[in-house]
Amino acid sequence: MGKKKKVPQINGTSSADIAFMLLLFFLLTTSMDTDTGLARRLPPPPDKSIDRSEMDIKVNKRNILTVMINSNNQILCGGEYIDIRQLKEKTKEFLQNTSRDIHLPEYEEKDIPFFGTRQVLTEKHIISLQNDRGTSYQAYIDVQNELVAAYNELRNEVSGVRWGLKFDDLDEEQQKAVVMIYPQKISEAEPKNYGDR
Repeated sequence: MGKKKKVPQINGTSSADIAFMLLLFFLLTTSMDTDTGLARRLPPPPDKSIDRSEMDIKVNKRNILTVMINSNNQILCGGEYIDIRQLKEKTKEFLQNTSRDIHLPEYEEKDIPFFGTRQVLTEKHIISLQNDRGTSYQAYIDVQNELVAAYNELRNEVSGVRWGLKFDDLDEEQQKAVVMIYPQKISEAEPKNYGDR
């Protein structure tokens, strides 16, 4: 019988240091997921001293574009079913009303800095977004993105014609002027059970 070989022992005193260094390395080099969402600013709470009847604003039907998403994630825009890929163009068509169609939003004359007096989209226009309780979150986000993209494209077009720049590249005063031409008005109704109309 031969002699048993001794297994050399590993010095474990520095293993805690190594584990700490590895932990620190991974914490510093790993990016954390941040919550992403829709940029929306809620209106301030209503002033209790003001009579509610004074706050009700009558909106002409032609100034409202209703976009509904049913429980099957189908989109009903202005009374007709459309594909998500058509939504941005439909919204732009509604907002531009280049033919001054009596069924599309009204325009009003305003004095706009950098642009002078011109016909602009009424601030009374509104895009009313309604969704079913069964609507998927992704469908809701996709519709929101398309609606915001329509405003962004129109603002970029105006900025490009006037300054040769995109809206995001303008200074604050220029951006305010462009927003006066295309004010973003998206109203979100509380989800209901519309079903699959």
